[in-house]
Formats: sequence, C-alpha cells, structure tokens
Amino acid sequence: MSIHARTTQVIVGEPEVVEDAGLAETSAAWLQLKAAATALQALQVKDGSIPDAASHVDAHSHVARIIAGIRALAPALPHDAEYLAASVRDFERWAGEGFGIPDFLDSLQAFQPQQHRADGIRHLVVFPMYTQNGSPNRCVEAVLVEVIWPEFIAQLEAGDYGNKLFVSLRFLDFTPGYDTNSAVLFPETVAMREIPQFTWGAIFQDREAARYRRVVRAAAEITRLDLPADAARMLDDQALTEQTFVMWDIIHDRTHMRGDLPFDPFMIKQRMPYFLYSLEELRCDLTAFRECVAIQGRLSARVDALSLGEPVQPLDAAETEMLEHAKLVQYAVIFDRIFRFSITGTRVRNYDGLGGQLLFAWLHQRGVLHWTDTALSFDWENVPAAVVALGEAIDELYWRSIDRPKTAHWLAAYELVRATLTPNPASAWARGLPDDILAGAPKGYTDAVLDDEFPLSMFFEALDKKMKPVIESTAGITG
Repeated sequence: MSIHARTTQVIVGEPEVVEDAGLAETSAAWLQLKAAATALQALQVKDGSIPDAASHVDAHSHVARIIAGIRALAPALPHDAEYLAASVRDFERWAGEGFGIPDFLDSLQAFQPQQHRADGIRHLVVFPMYTQNGSPNRCVEAVLVEVIWPEFIAQLEAGDYGNKLFVSLRFLDFTPGYDTNSAVLFPETVAMREIPQFTWGAIFQDREAARYRRVVRAAAEITRLDLPADAARMLDDQALTEQTFVMWDIIHDRTHMRGDLPFDPFMIKQRMPYFLYSLEELRCDLTAFRECVAIQGRLSARVDALSLGEPVQPLDAAETEMLEHAKLVQYAVIFDRIFRFSITGTRVRNYDGLGGQLLFAWLHQRGVLHWTDTALSFDWENVPAAVVALGEAIDELYWRSIDRPKTAHWLAAYELVRATLTPNPASAWARGLPDDILAGAPKGYTDAVLDDEFPLSMFFEALDKKMKPVIESTAGITG
C-alpha cells in the first residue's frame, strides 16, 4: 500500500473514522495517540514507571488508546509493520506487568529506519524515552516524522561519504518532549533492559534549518553583516537549508569514527575536560567544511573545463545540487557555529559554545573576519583556507596524541585552545596545575577545570544580550 493511500480504520472504543495517510498528522488516529501519550506522561516518574497504583486505571485507558492509534496507522506504514507490531506487544506487556520500569528493547530492535531512506517516506515512532536537550525523563513520546533524502544525498552517501547509520528527518508532529530544543532521535535514549548494538541515529534537519534561518537572519541584522547572495538565499528557503544541513550532518556524523583518533570516538563513555568535547565536535564540523570545499573544487573544475570545450562529463542533476549545497554548507558551518553555538545554553562546561568561540577568534586573529565600525565582515576568498587550517591544527593534535599519555593529550589540547582564546583569570589550568594534580589521577585534572574556563569575549557578551530572546524563541521550532 502506498504511504499516501487512503484507508479506513476502526479505532477501538471510538467511532469509526476515515484516515488519510498522506495527512497522518491531522488524522483522528494520530491525534488520539498523541493525546493519550501526553496524558500518560503526567502519570510517569523519571524512570518511566507508574508507581502510583491509583493511576493504573487511567494508565490502562491511555495505553489502550495508544495501541488503537498504532493499529489504525499501521496499514499506511507497511515498511514499519514489524516494528509497529512489536510496539503493540511492548505496550501490552508493560501494562500487563503493572507499569514498572518500561522495557521496549524488542520494538527498538525492530525499528530500522536506516533501511528505508527514501525521500518523503514516513515513520510513526512511539517509545518511553528521554529527549536530548529536551525532557530528561523517560516518558512515552510519540513522533510522526518524514525522511529527507534527496537524490544528491543518496549519491553522496553511495560514494565517498558512506554512512549506513545516518537518517535525516523532518518533524510532522510530536508530544511535549520534542516541543524543546531537541533535534535528534537516538536509540540509546529509549528505556530498555539491555544495551544492544545500535544501527541508526537520526537528526531533525527541519528544526536545525528553521532555527538557523531565524538566528542568522537576526544576527546578520544586529552585526550589520552583508551576507553573500547564496547565503542570503538560504534564509528565505527552508527546503534548501534543510538539504544543506543533511549534507553537513552526514559528513560530520561519519567523522566521529574516522581519522587519527587517540581515544574512543564515542567520548560520552569517558570523563574528560569539556574542552576535549569542544575540539571533537569542532573537528567533525571542520571536516565537513573541508570536504565541501573539496567537493566544490572538484565539481567546479568540471564545469570550468566544460565551458572551455574540454571533453569532460557534464554534471548530472544530482551533482549540480551537490555543487550548490557544498558551498552552502561552508556558510552554514561558520554562521551556525559563530551566531548560535557560541551563545546558546549556560556557561557551565558549554562545549559547543566553546567551539563557536574558538572558530570566531581563530578567523578574527587571522584577518579574515573583521569587527570594525560595529559591523561584521569576512574576506570570503580567504576564509576557506583559514577554516581548513584550524581543522588541520586539531588533526595534528590528535595525530601527535596517539603517542602521548591521556593527561598529556589533555594538556596539549588546552594549549591549542588557549593559544587563541583567553582563559578565565582564575584558571588553575592557565596558571599551571600543581604537582599533586599532575602526578595524580585524571579526575584531579578534570575537577580543576572551571565551569566557564574560557569566558565569552566582549564581542559575544554584547551579542548575547541582543540575541538571547531570538535563540530562546527557537525552542520547539520546526520547518
């Protein structure tokens, strides 16, 4: 059955309704499921259980309505049949066992969205889970999503940038856990009895694109930045920006597992000074930037050769889009890092914020970014080389640290950052750690890092005051 086909379903305990799968976010089945999941959240505690027996009658009613909604929508989602059937069984078992800590491992393992990366295909996702940068509680969340997978991304992924785990999504509708800053759907957030091998990770590019457009538009006005024409075009085109973020993220995501890595790339397993996380995330973004510079150069060379009458293969439609988006990724990395990352969130070990600060200061100190007469400007011809140079400096740090002890790597990483950013005047790291810490366990090093080891510069302090309402307004935003 086509995802856009019309089907008739009966919802248990409700009047008969006609579902339009092409408009599933407005269907009675979805709205019933969403309302039931939202009501159920009010009965759950942090671990997802419902310990209050007095709430179990209502909980059973809510779960019955969730199950009815899943069954009503399932015929329009044949690619998820196994998962949706397993989801029903997990809900029935959870309710039947008295609403203890939920275990949805079976349905999680049946959900394999990376196997269905077709542009426009939809998924119904229902799990007890927390949402990163959103709700910390493992409540039942329901999300209706649509895959973003244009042909040029399929061609990119099938070539030099393979990433079989990556899924790009667009929100259609969601429960309150996603009415937040969360822009990811990760399987490790689901409540389950054991940790399996994860086979996918998803990012909501429509949310990333929408908040980018709002934040960059405001920041450009505040800083009187004269945006290049193609960068300005992104601010008026949600679909163009979504696809740009898909290209950025697919290269970023695969970079975590590639390169000369002196440590486990999944650094969440380790306890390290937060500036190490800053450098890892920035490394992946700068790799995406560098690779897009290379893609742009390679495809532009073919266009130039063709214009000179040389016997080269013309770009096909997907390659033409790839060339366009390769340039746009470069703008997106710079502007998102500088205007949003740097001043989003608290100053408590804000590793993404630090990465944005570092990129801004690096470009400023190399004379390709200027803050003159209260206006921001870039020497765009020389920006790519400066950005690539920062990526190469981080790569050099990683390569040399393969032969270093862990704490020596930490010290070297700190020196790389402080060579560009000024540390907090109260920093023990900046003054030099005492011998008892240097000779002790790594925990001593980490504990000595200040929450705001590298405070905002005067430029960012001023920008933060003007941009804070704009950034706060992006919570829950969609395309």
